[in-house]
Amino acid sequence: MRIAFNAWSLMSPHTGIASYTRNLALALLESRAVEPLFFYGFGWSSEMRGASVSGIDPVKAAVKKLVPRPYALMRFLQQQFFSAGARRHAFDLYHEPSFLPFHFSGPTVITIHDLSFLRPEMHPSQRVKAVTTALPRAIERAAAIIVDSEFVRQEVIAVYGVSPDRVSAIPLGVSSEYRPRSSAEVGANLARYNLAYREYMLAVGTLEPRKNLLQALAAHAALPEHARKAVPLVVAGMKGWLSQELEARIRAAEERGEVRWLGYVPAEDLPQIYSAARLLVYPSLYEGFGLPVLEAMASGIPVITSDQASLPEVAGDAGIMVDPRDCDALRDAMLRLIEDEKELQRRIELGHTQAARFTWHMCAAKTMSVYWQAMAT
Repeated sequence: MRIAFNAWSLMSPHTGIASYTRNLALALLESRAVEPLFFYGFGWSSEMRGASVSGIDPVKAAVKKLVPRPYALMRFLQQQFFSAGARRHAFDLYHEPSFLPFHFSGPTVITIHDLSFLRPEMHPSQRVKAVTTALPRAIERAAAIIVDSEFVRQEVIAVYGVSPDRVSAIPLGVSSEYRPRSSAEVGANLARYNLAYREYMLAVGTLEPRKNLLQALAAHAALPEHARKAVPLVVAGMKGWLSQELEARIRAAEERGEVRWLGYVPAEDLPQIYSAARLLVYPSLYEGFGLPVLEAMASGIPVITSDQASLPEVAGDAGIMVDPRDCDALRDAMLRLIEDEKELQRRIELGHTQAARFTWHMCAAKTMSVYWQAMAT
């Protein structure tokens, strides 16, 4: 089966959708059961990109300022390159791993990672408008729909009236790069970031309201002074939407020596940053899956996360789940994992068992089953 696979997300610094795109594509290639060809916006390749294009984000920002309706123009141009390639390569099927597909005359499979855009406070208005306008038509055209969790599956069925047999919940996997590591293994990397092994708690995510990092900062600030100093909060994530207040709070806490903001951490460094942390705090208000929770458990560190949306599916009984709006509960969970070594180890062991249930090979196998289902419709 020859598959058109949109890999445009790999051109920018990698976030959740790019991680899904890359790891699923690698597992599909390894299976040798399908033959994917990757679309990089303005050209095609049989090769999987290992890194983003250096400096692409400043170029995108400049285009947005200078070009009227830049998203519409970009989609129009990319559609021309996509259609030309589709005619040339005679694909059997097209998989769009990021919500909105290009026009394609054959069977199309789309992945809808979440419906967070239905909550306008979580995204800029332009993004909300673009997705809410285009997604219903994409759903109508799709031969099959993949989602990351049962939570999102039920949302898609309820909101868009989709027949349940058209929507498949396929959990994501975790790369082998995420594993427990000794202090000796990560020493050089930690030195570059000025971090100490097992002496910080980690928060991962783009600086935007949905990730609820303000609450993580508030809970950490409410810890007893000895705990705040012994286990500072380290934030790994690039600037996002409505991040000004969060940035100001981070800078103030940095001046007190209680918080570190690393900014965007490259994909090759992140597994070591995970494995060297004492714990992950991930109080997101809404996730379609919550890959950092899985990555942390596979890395051998315990997780404090939200009891909302899909996160309980991922964390299982391994994570400490709290109401993400309850600062006291979040603080108490942090203190528990700082002071109680037995509980820390218990959560680490539970996390190892839970993480083993999620693999990219399994994700790829279930995805290929959806491909065959779509071909048969």
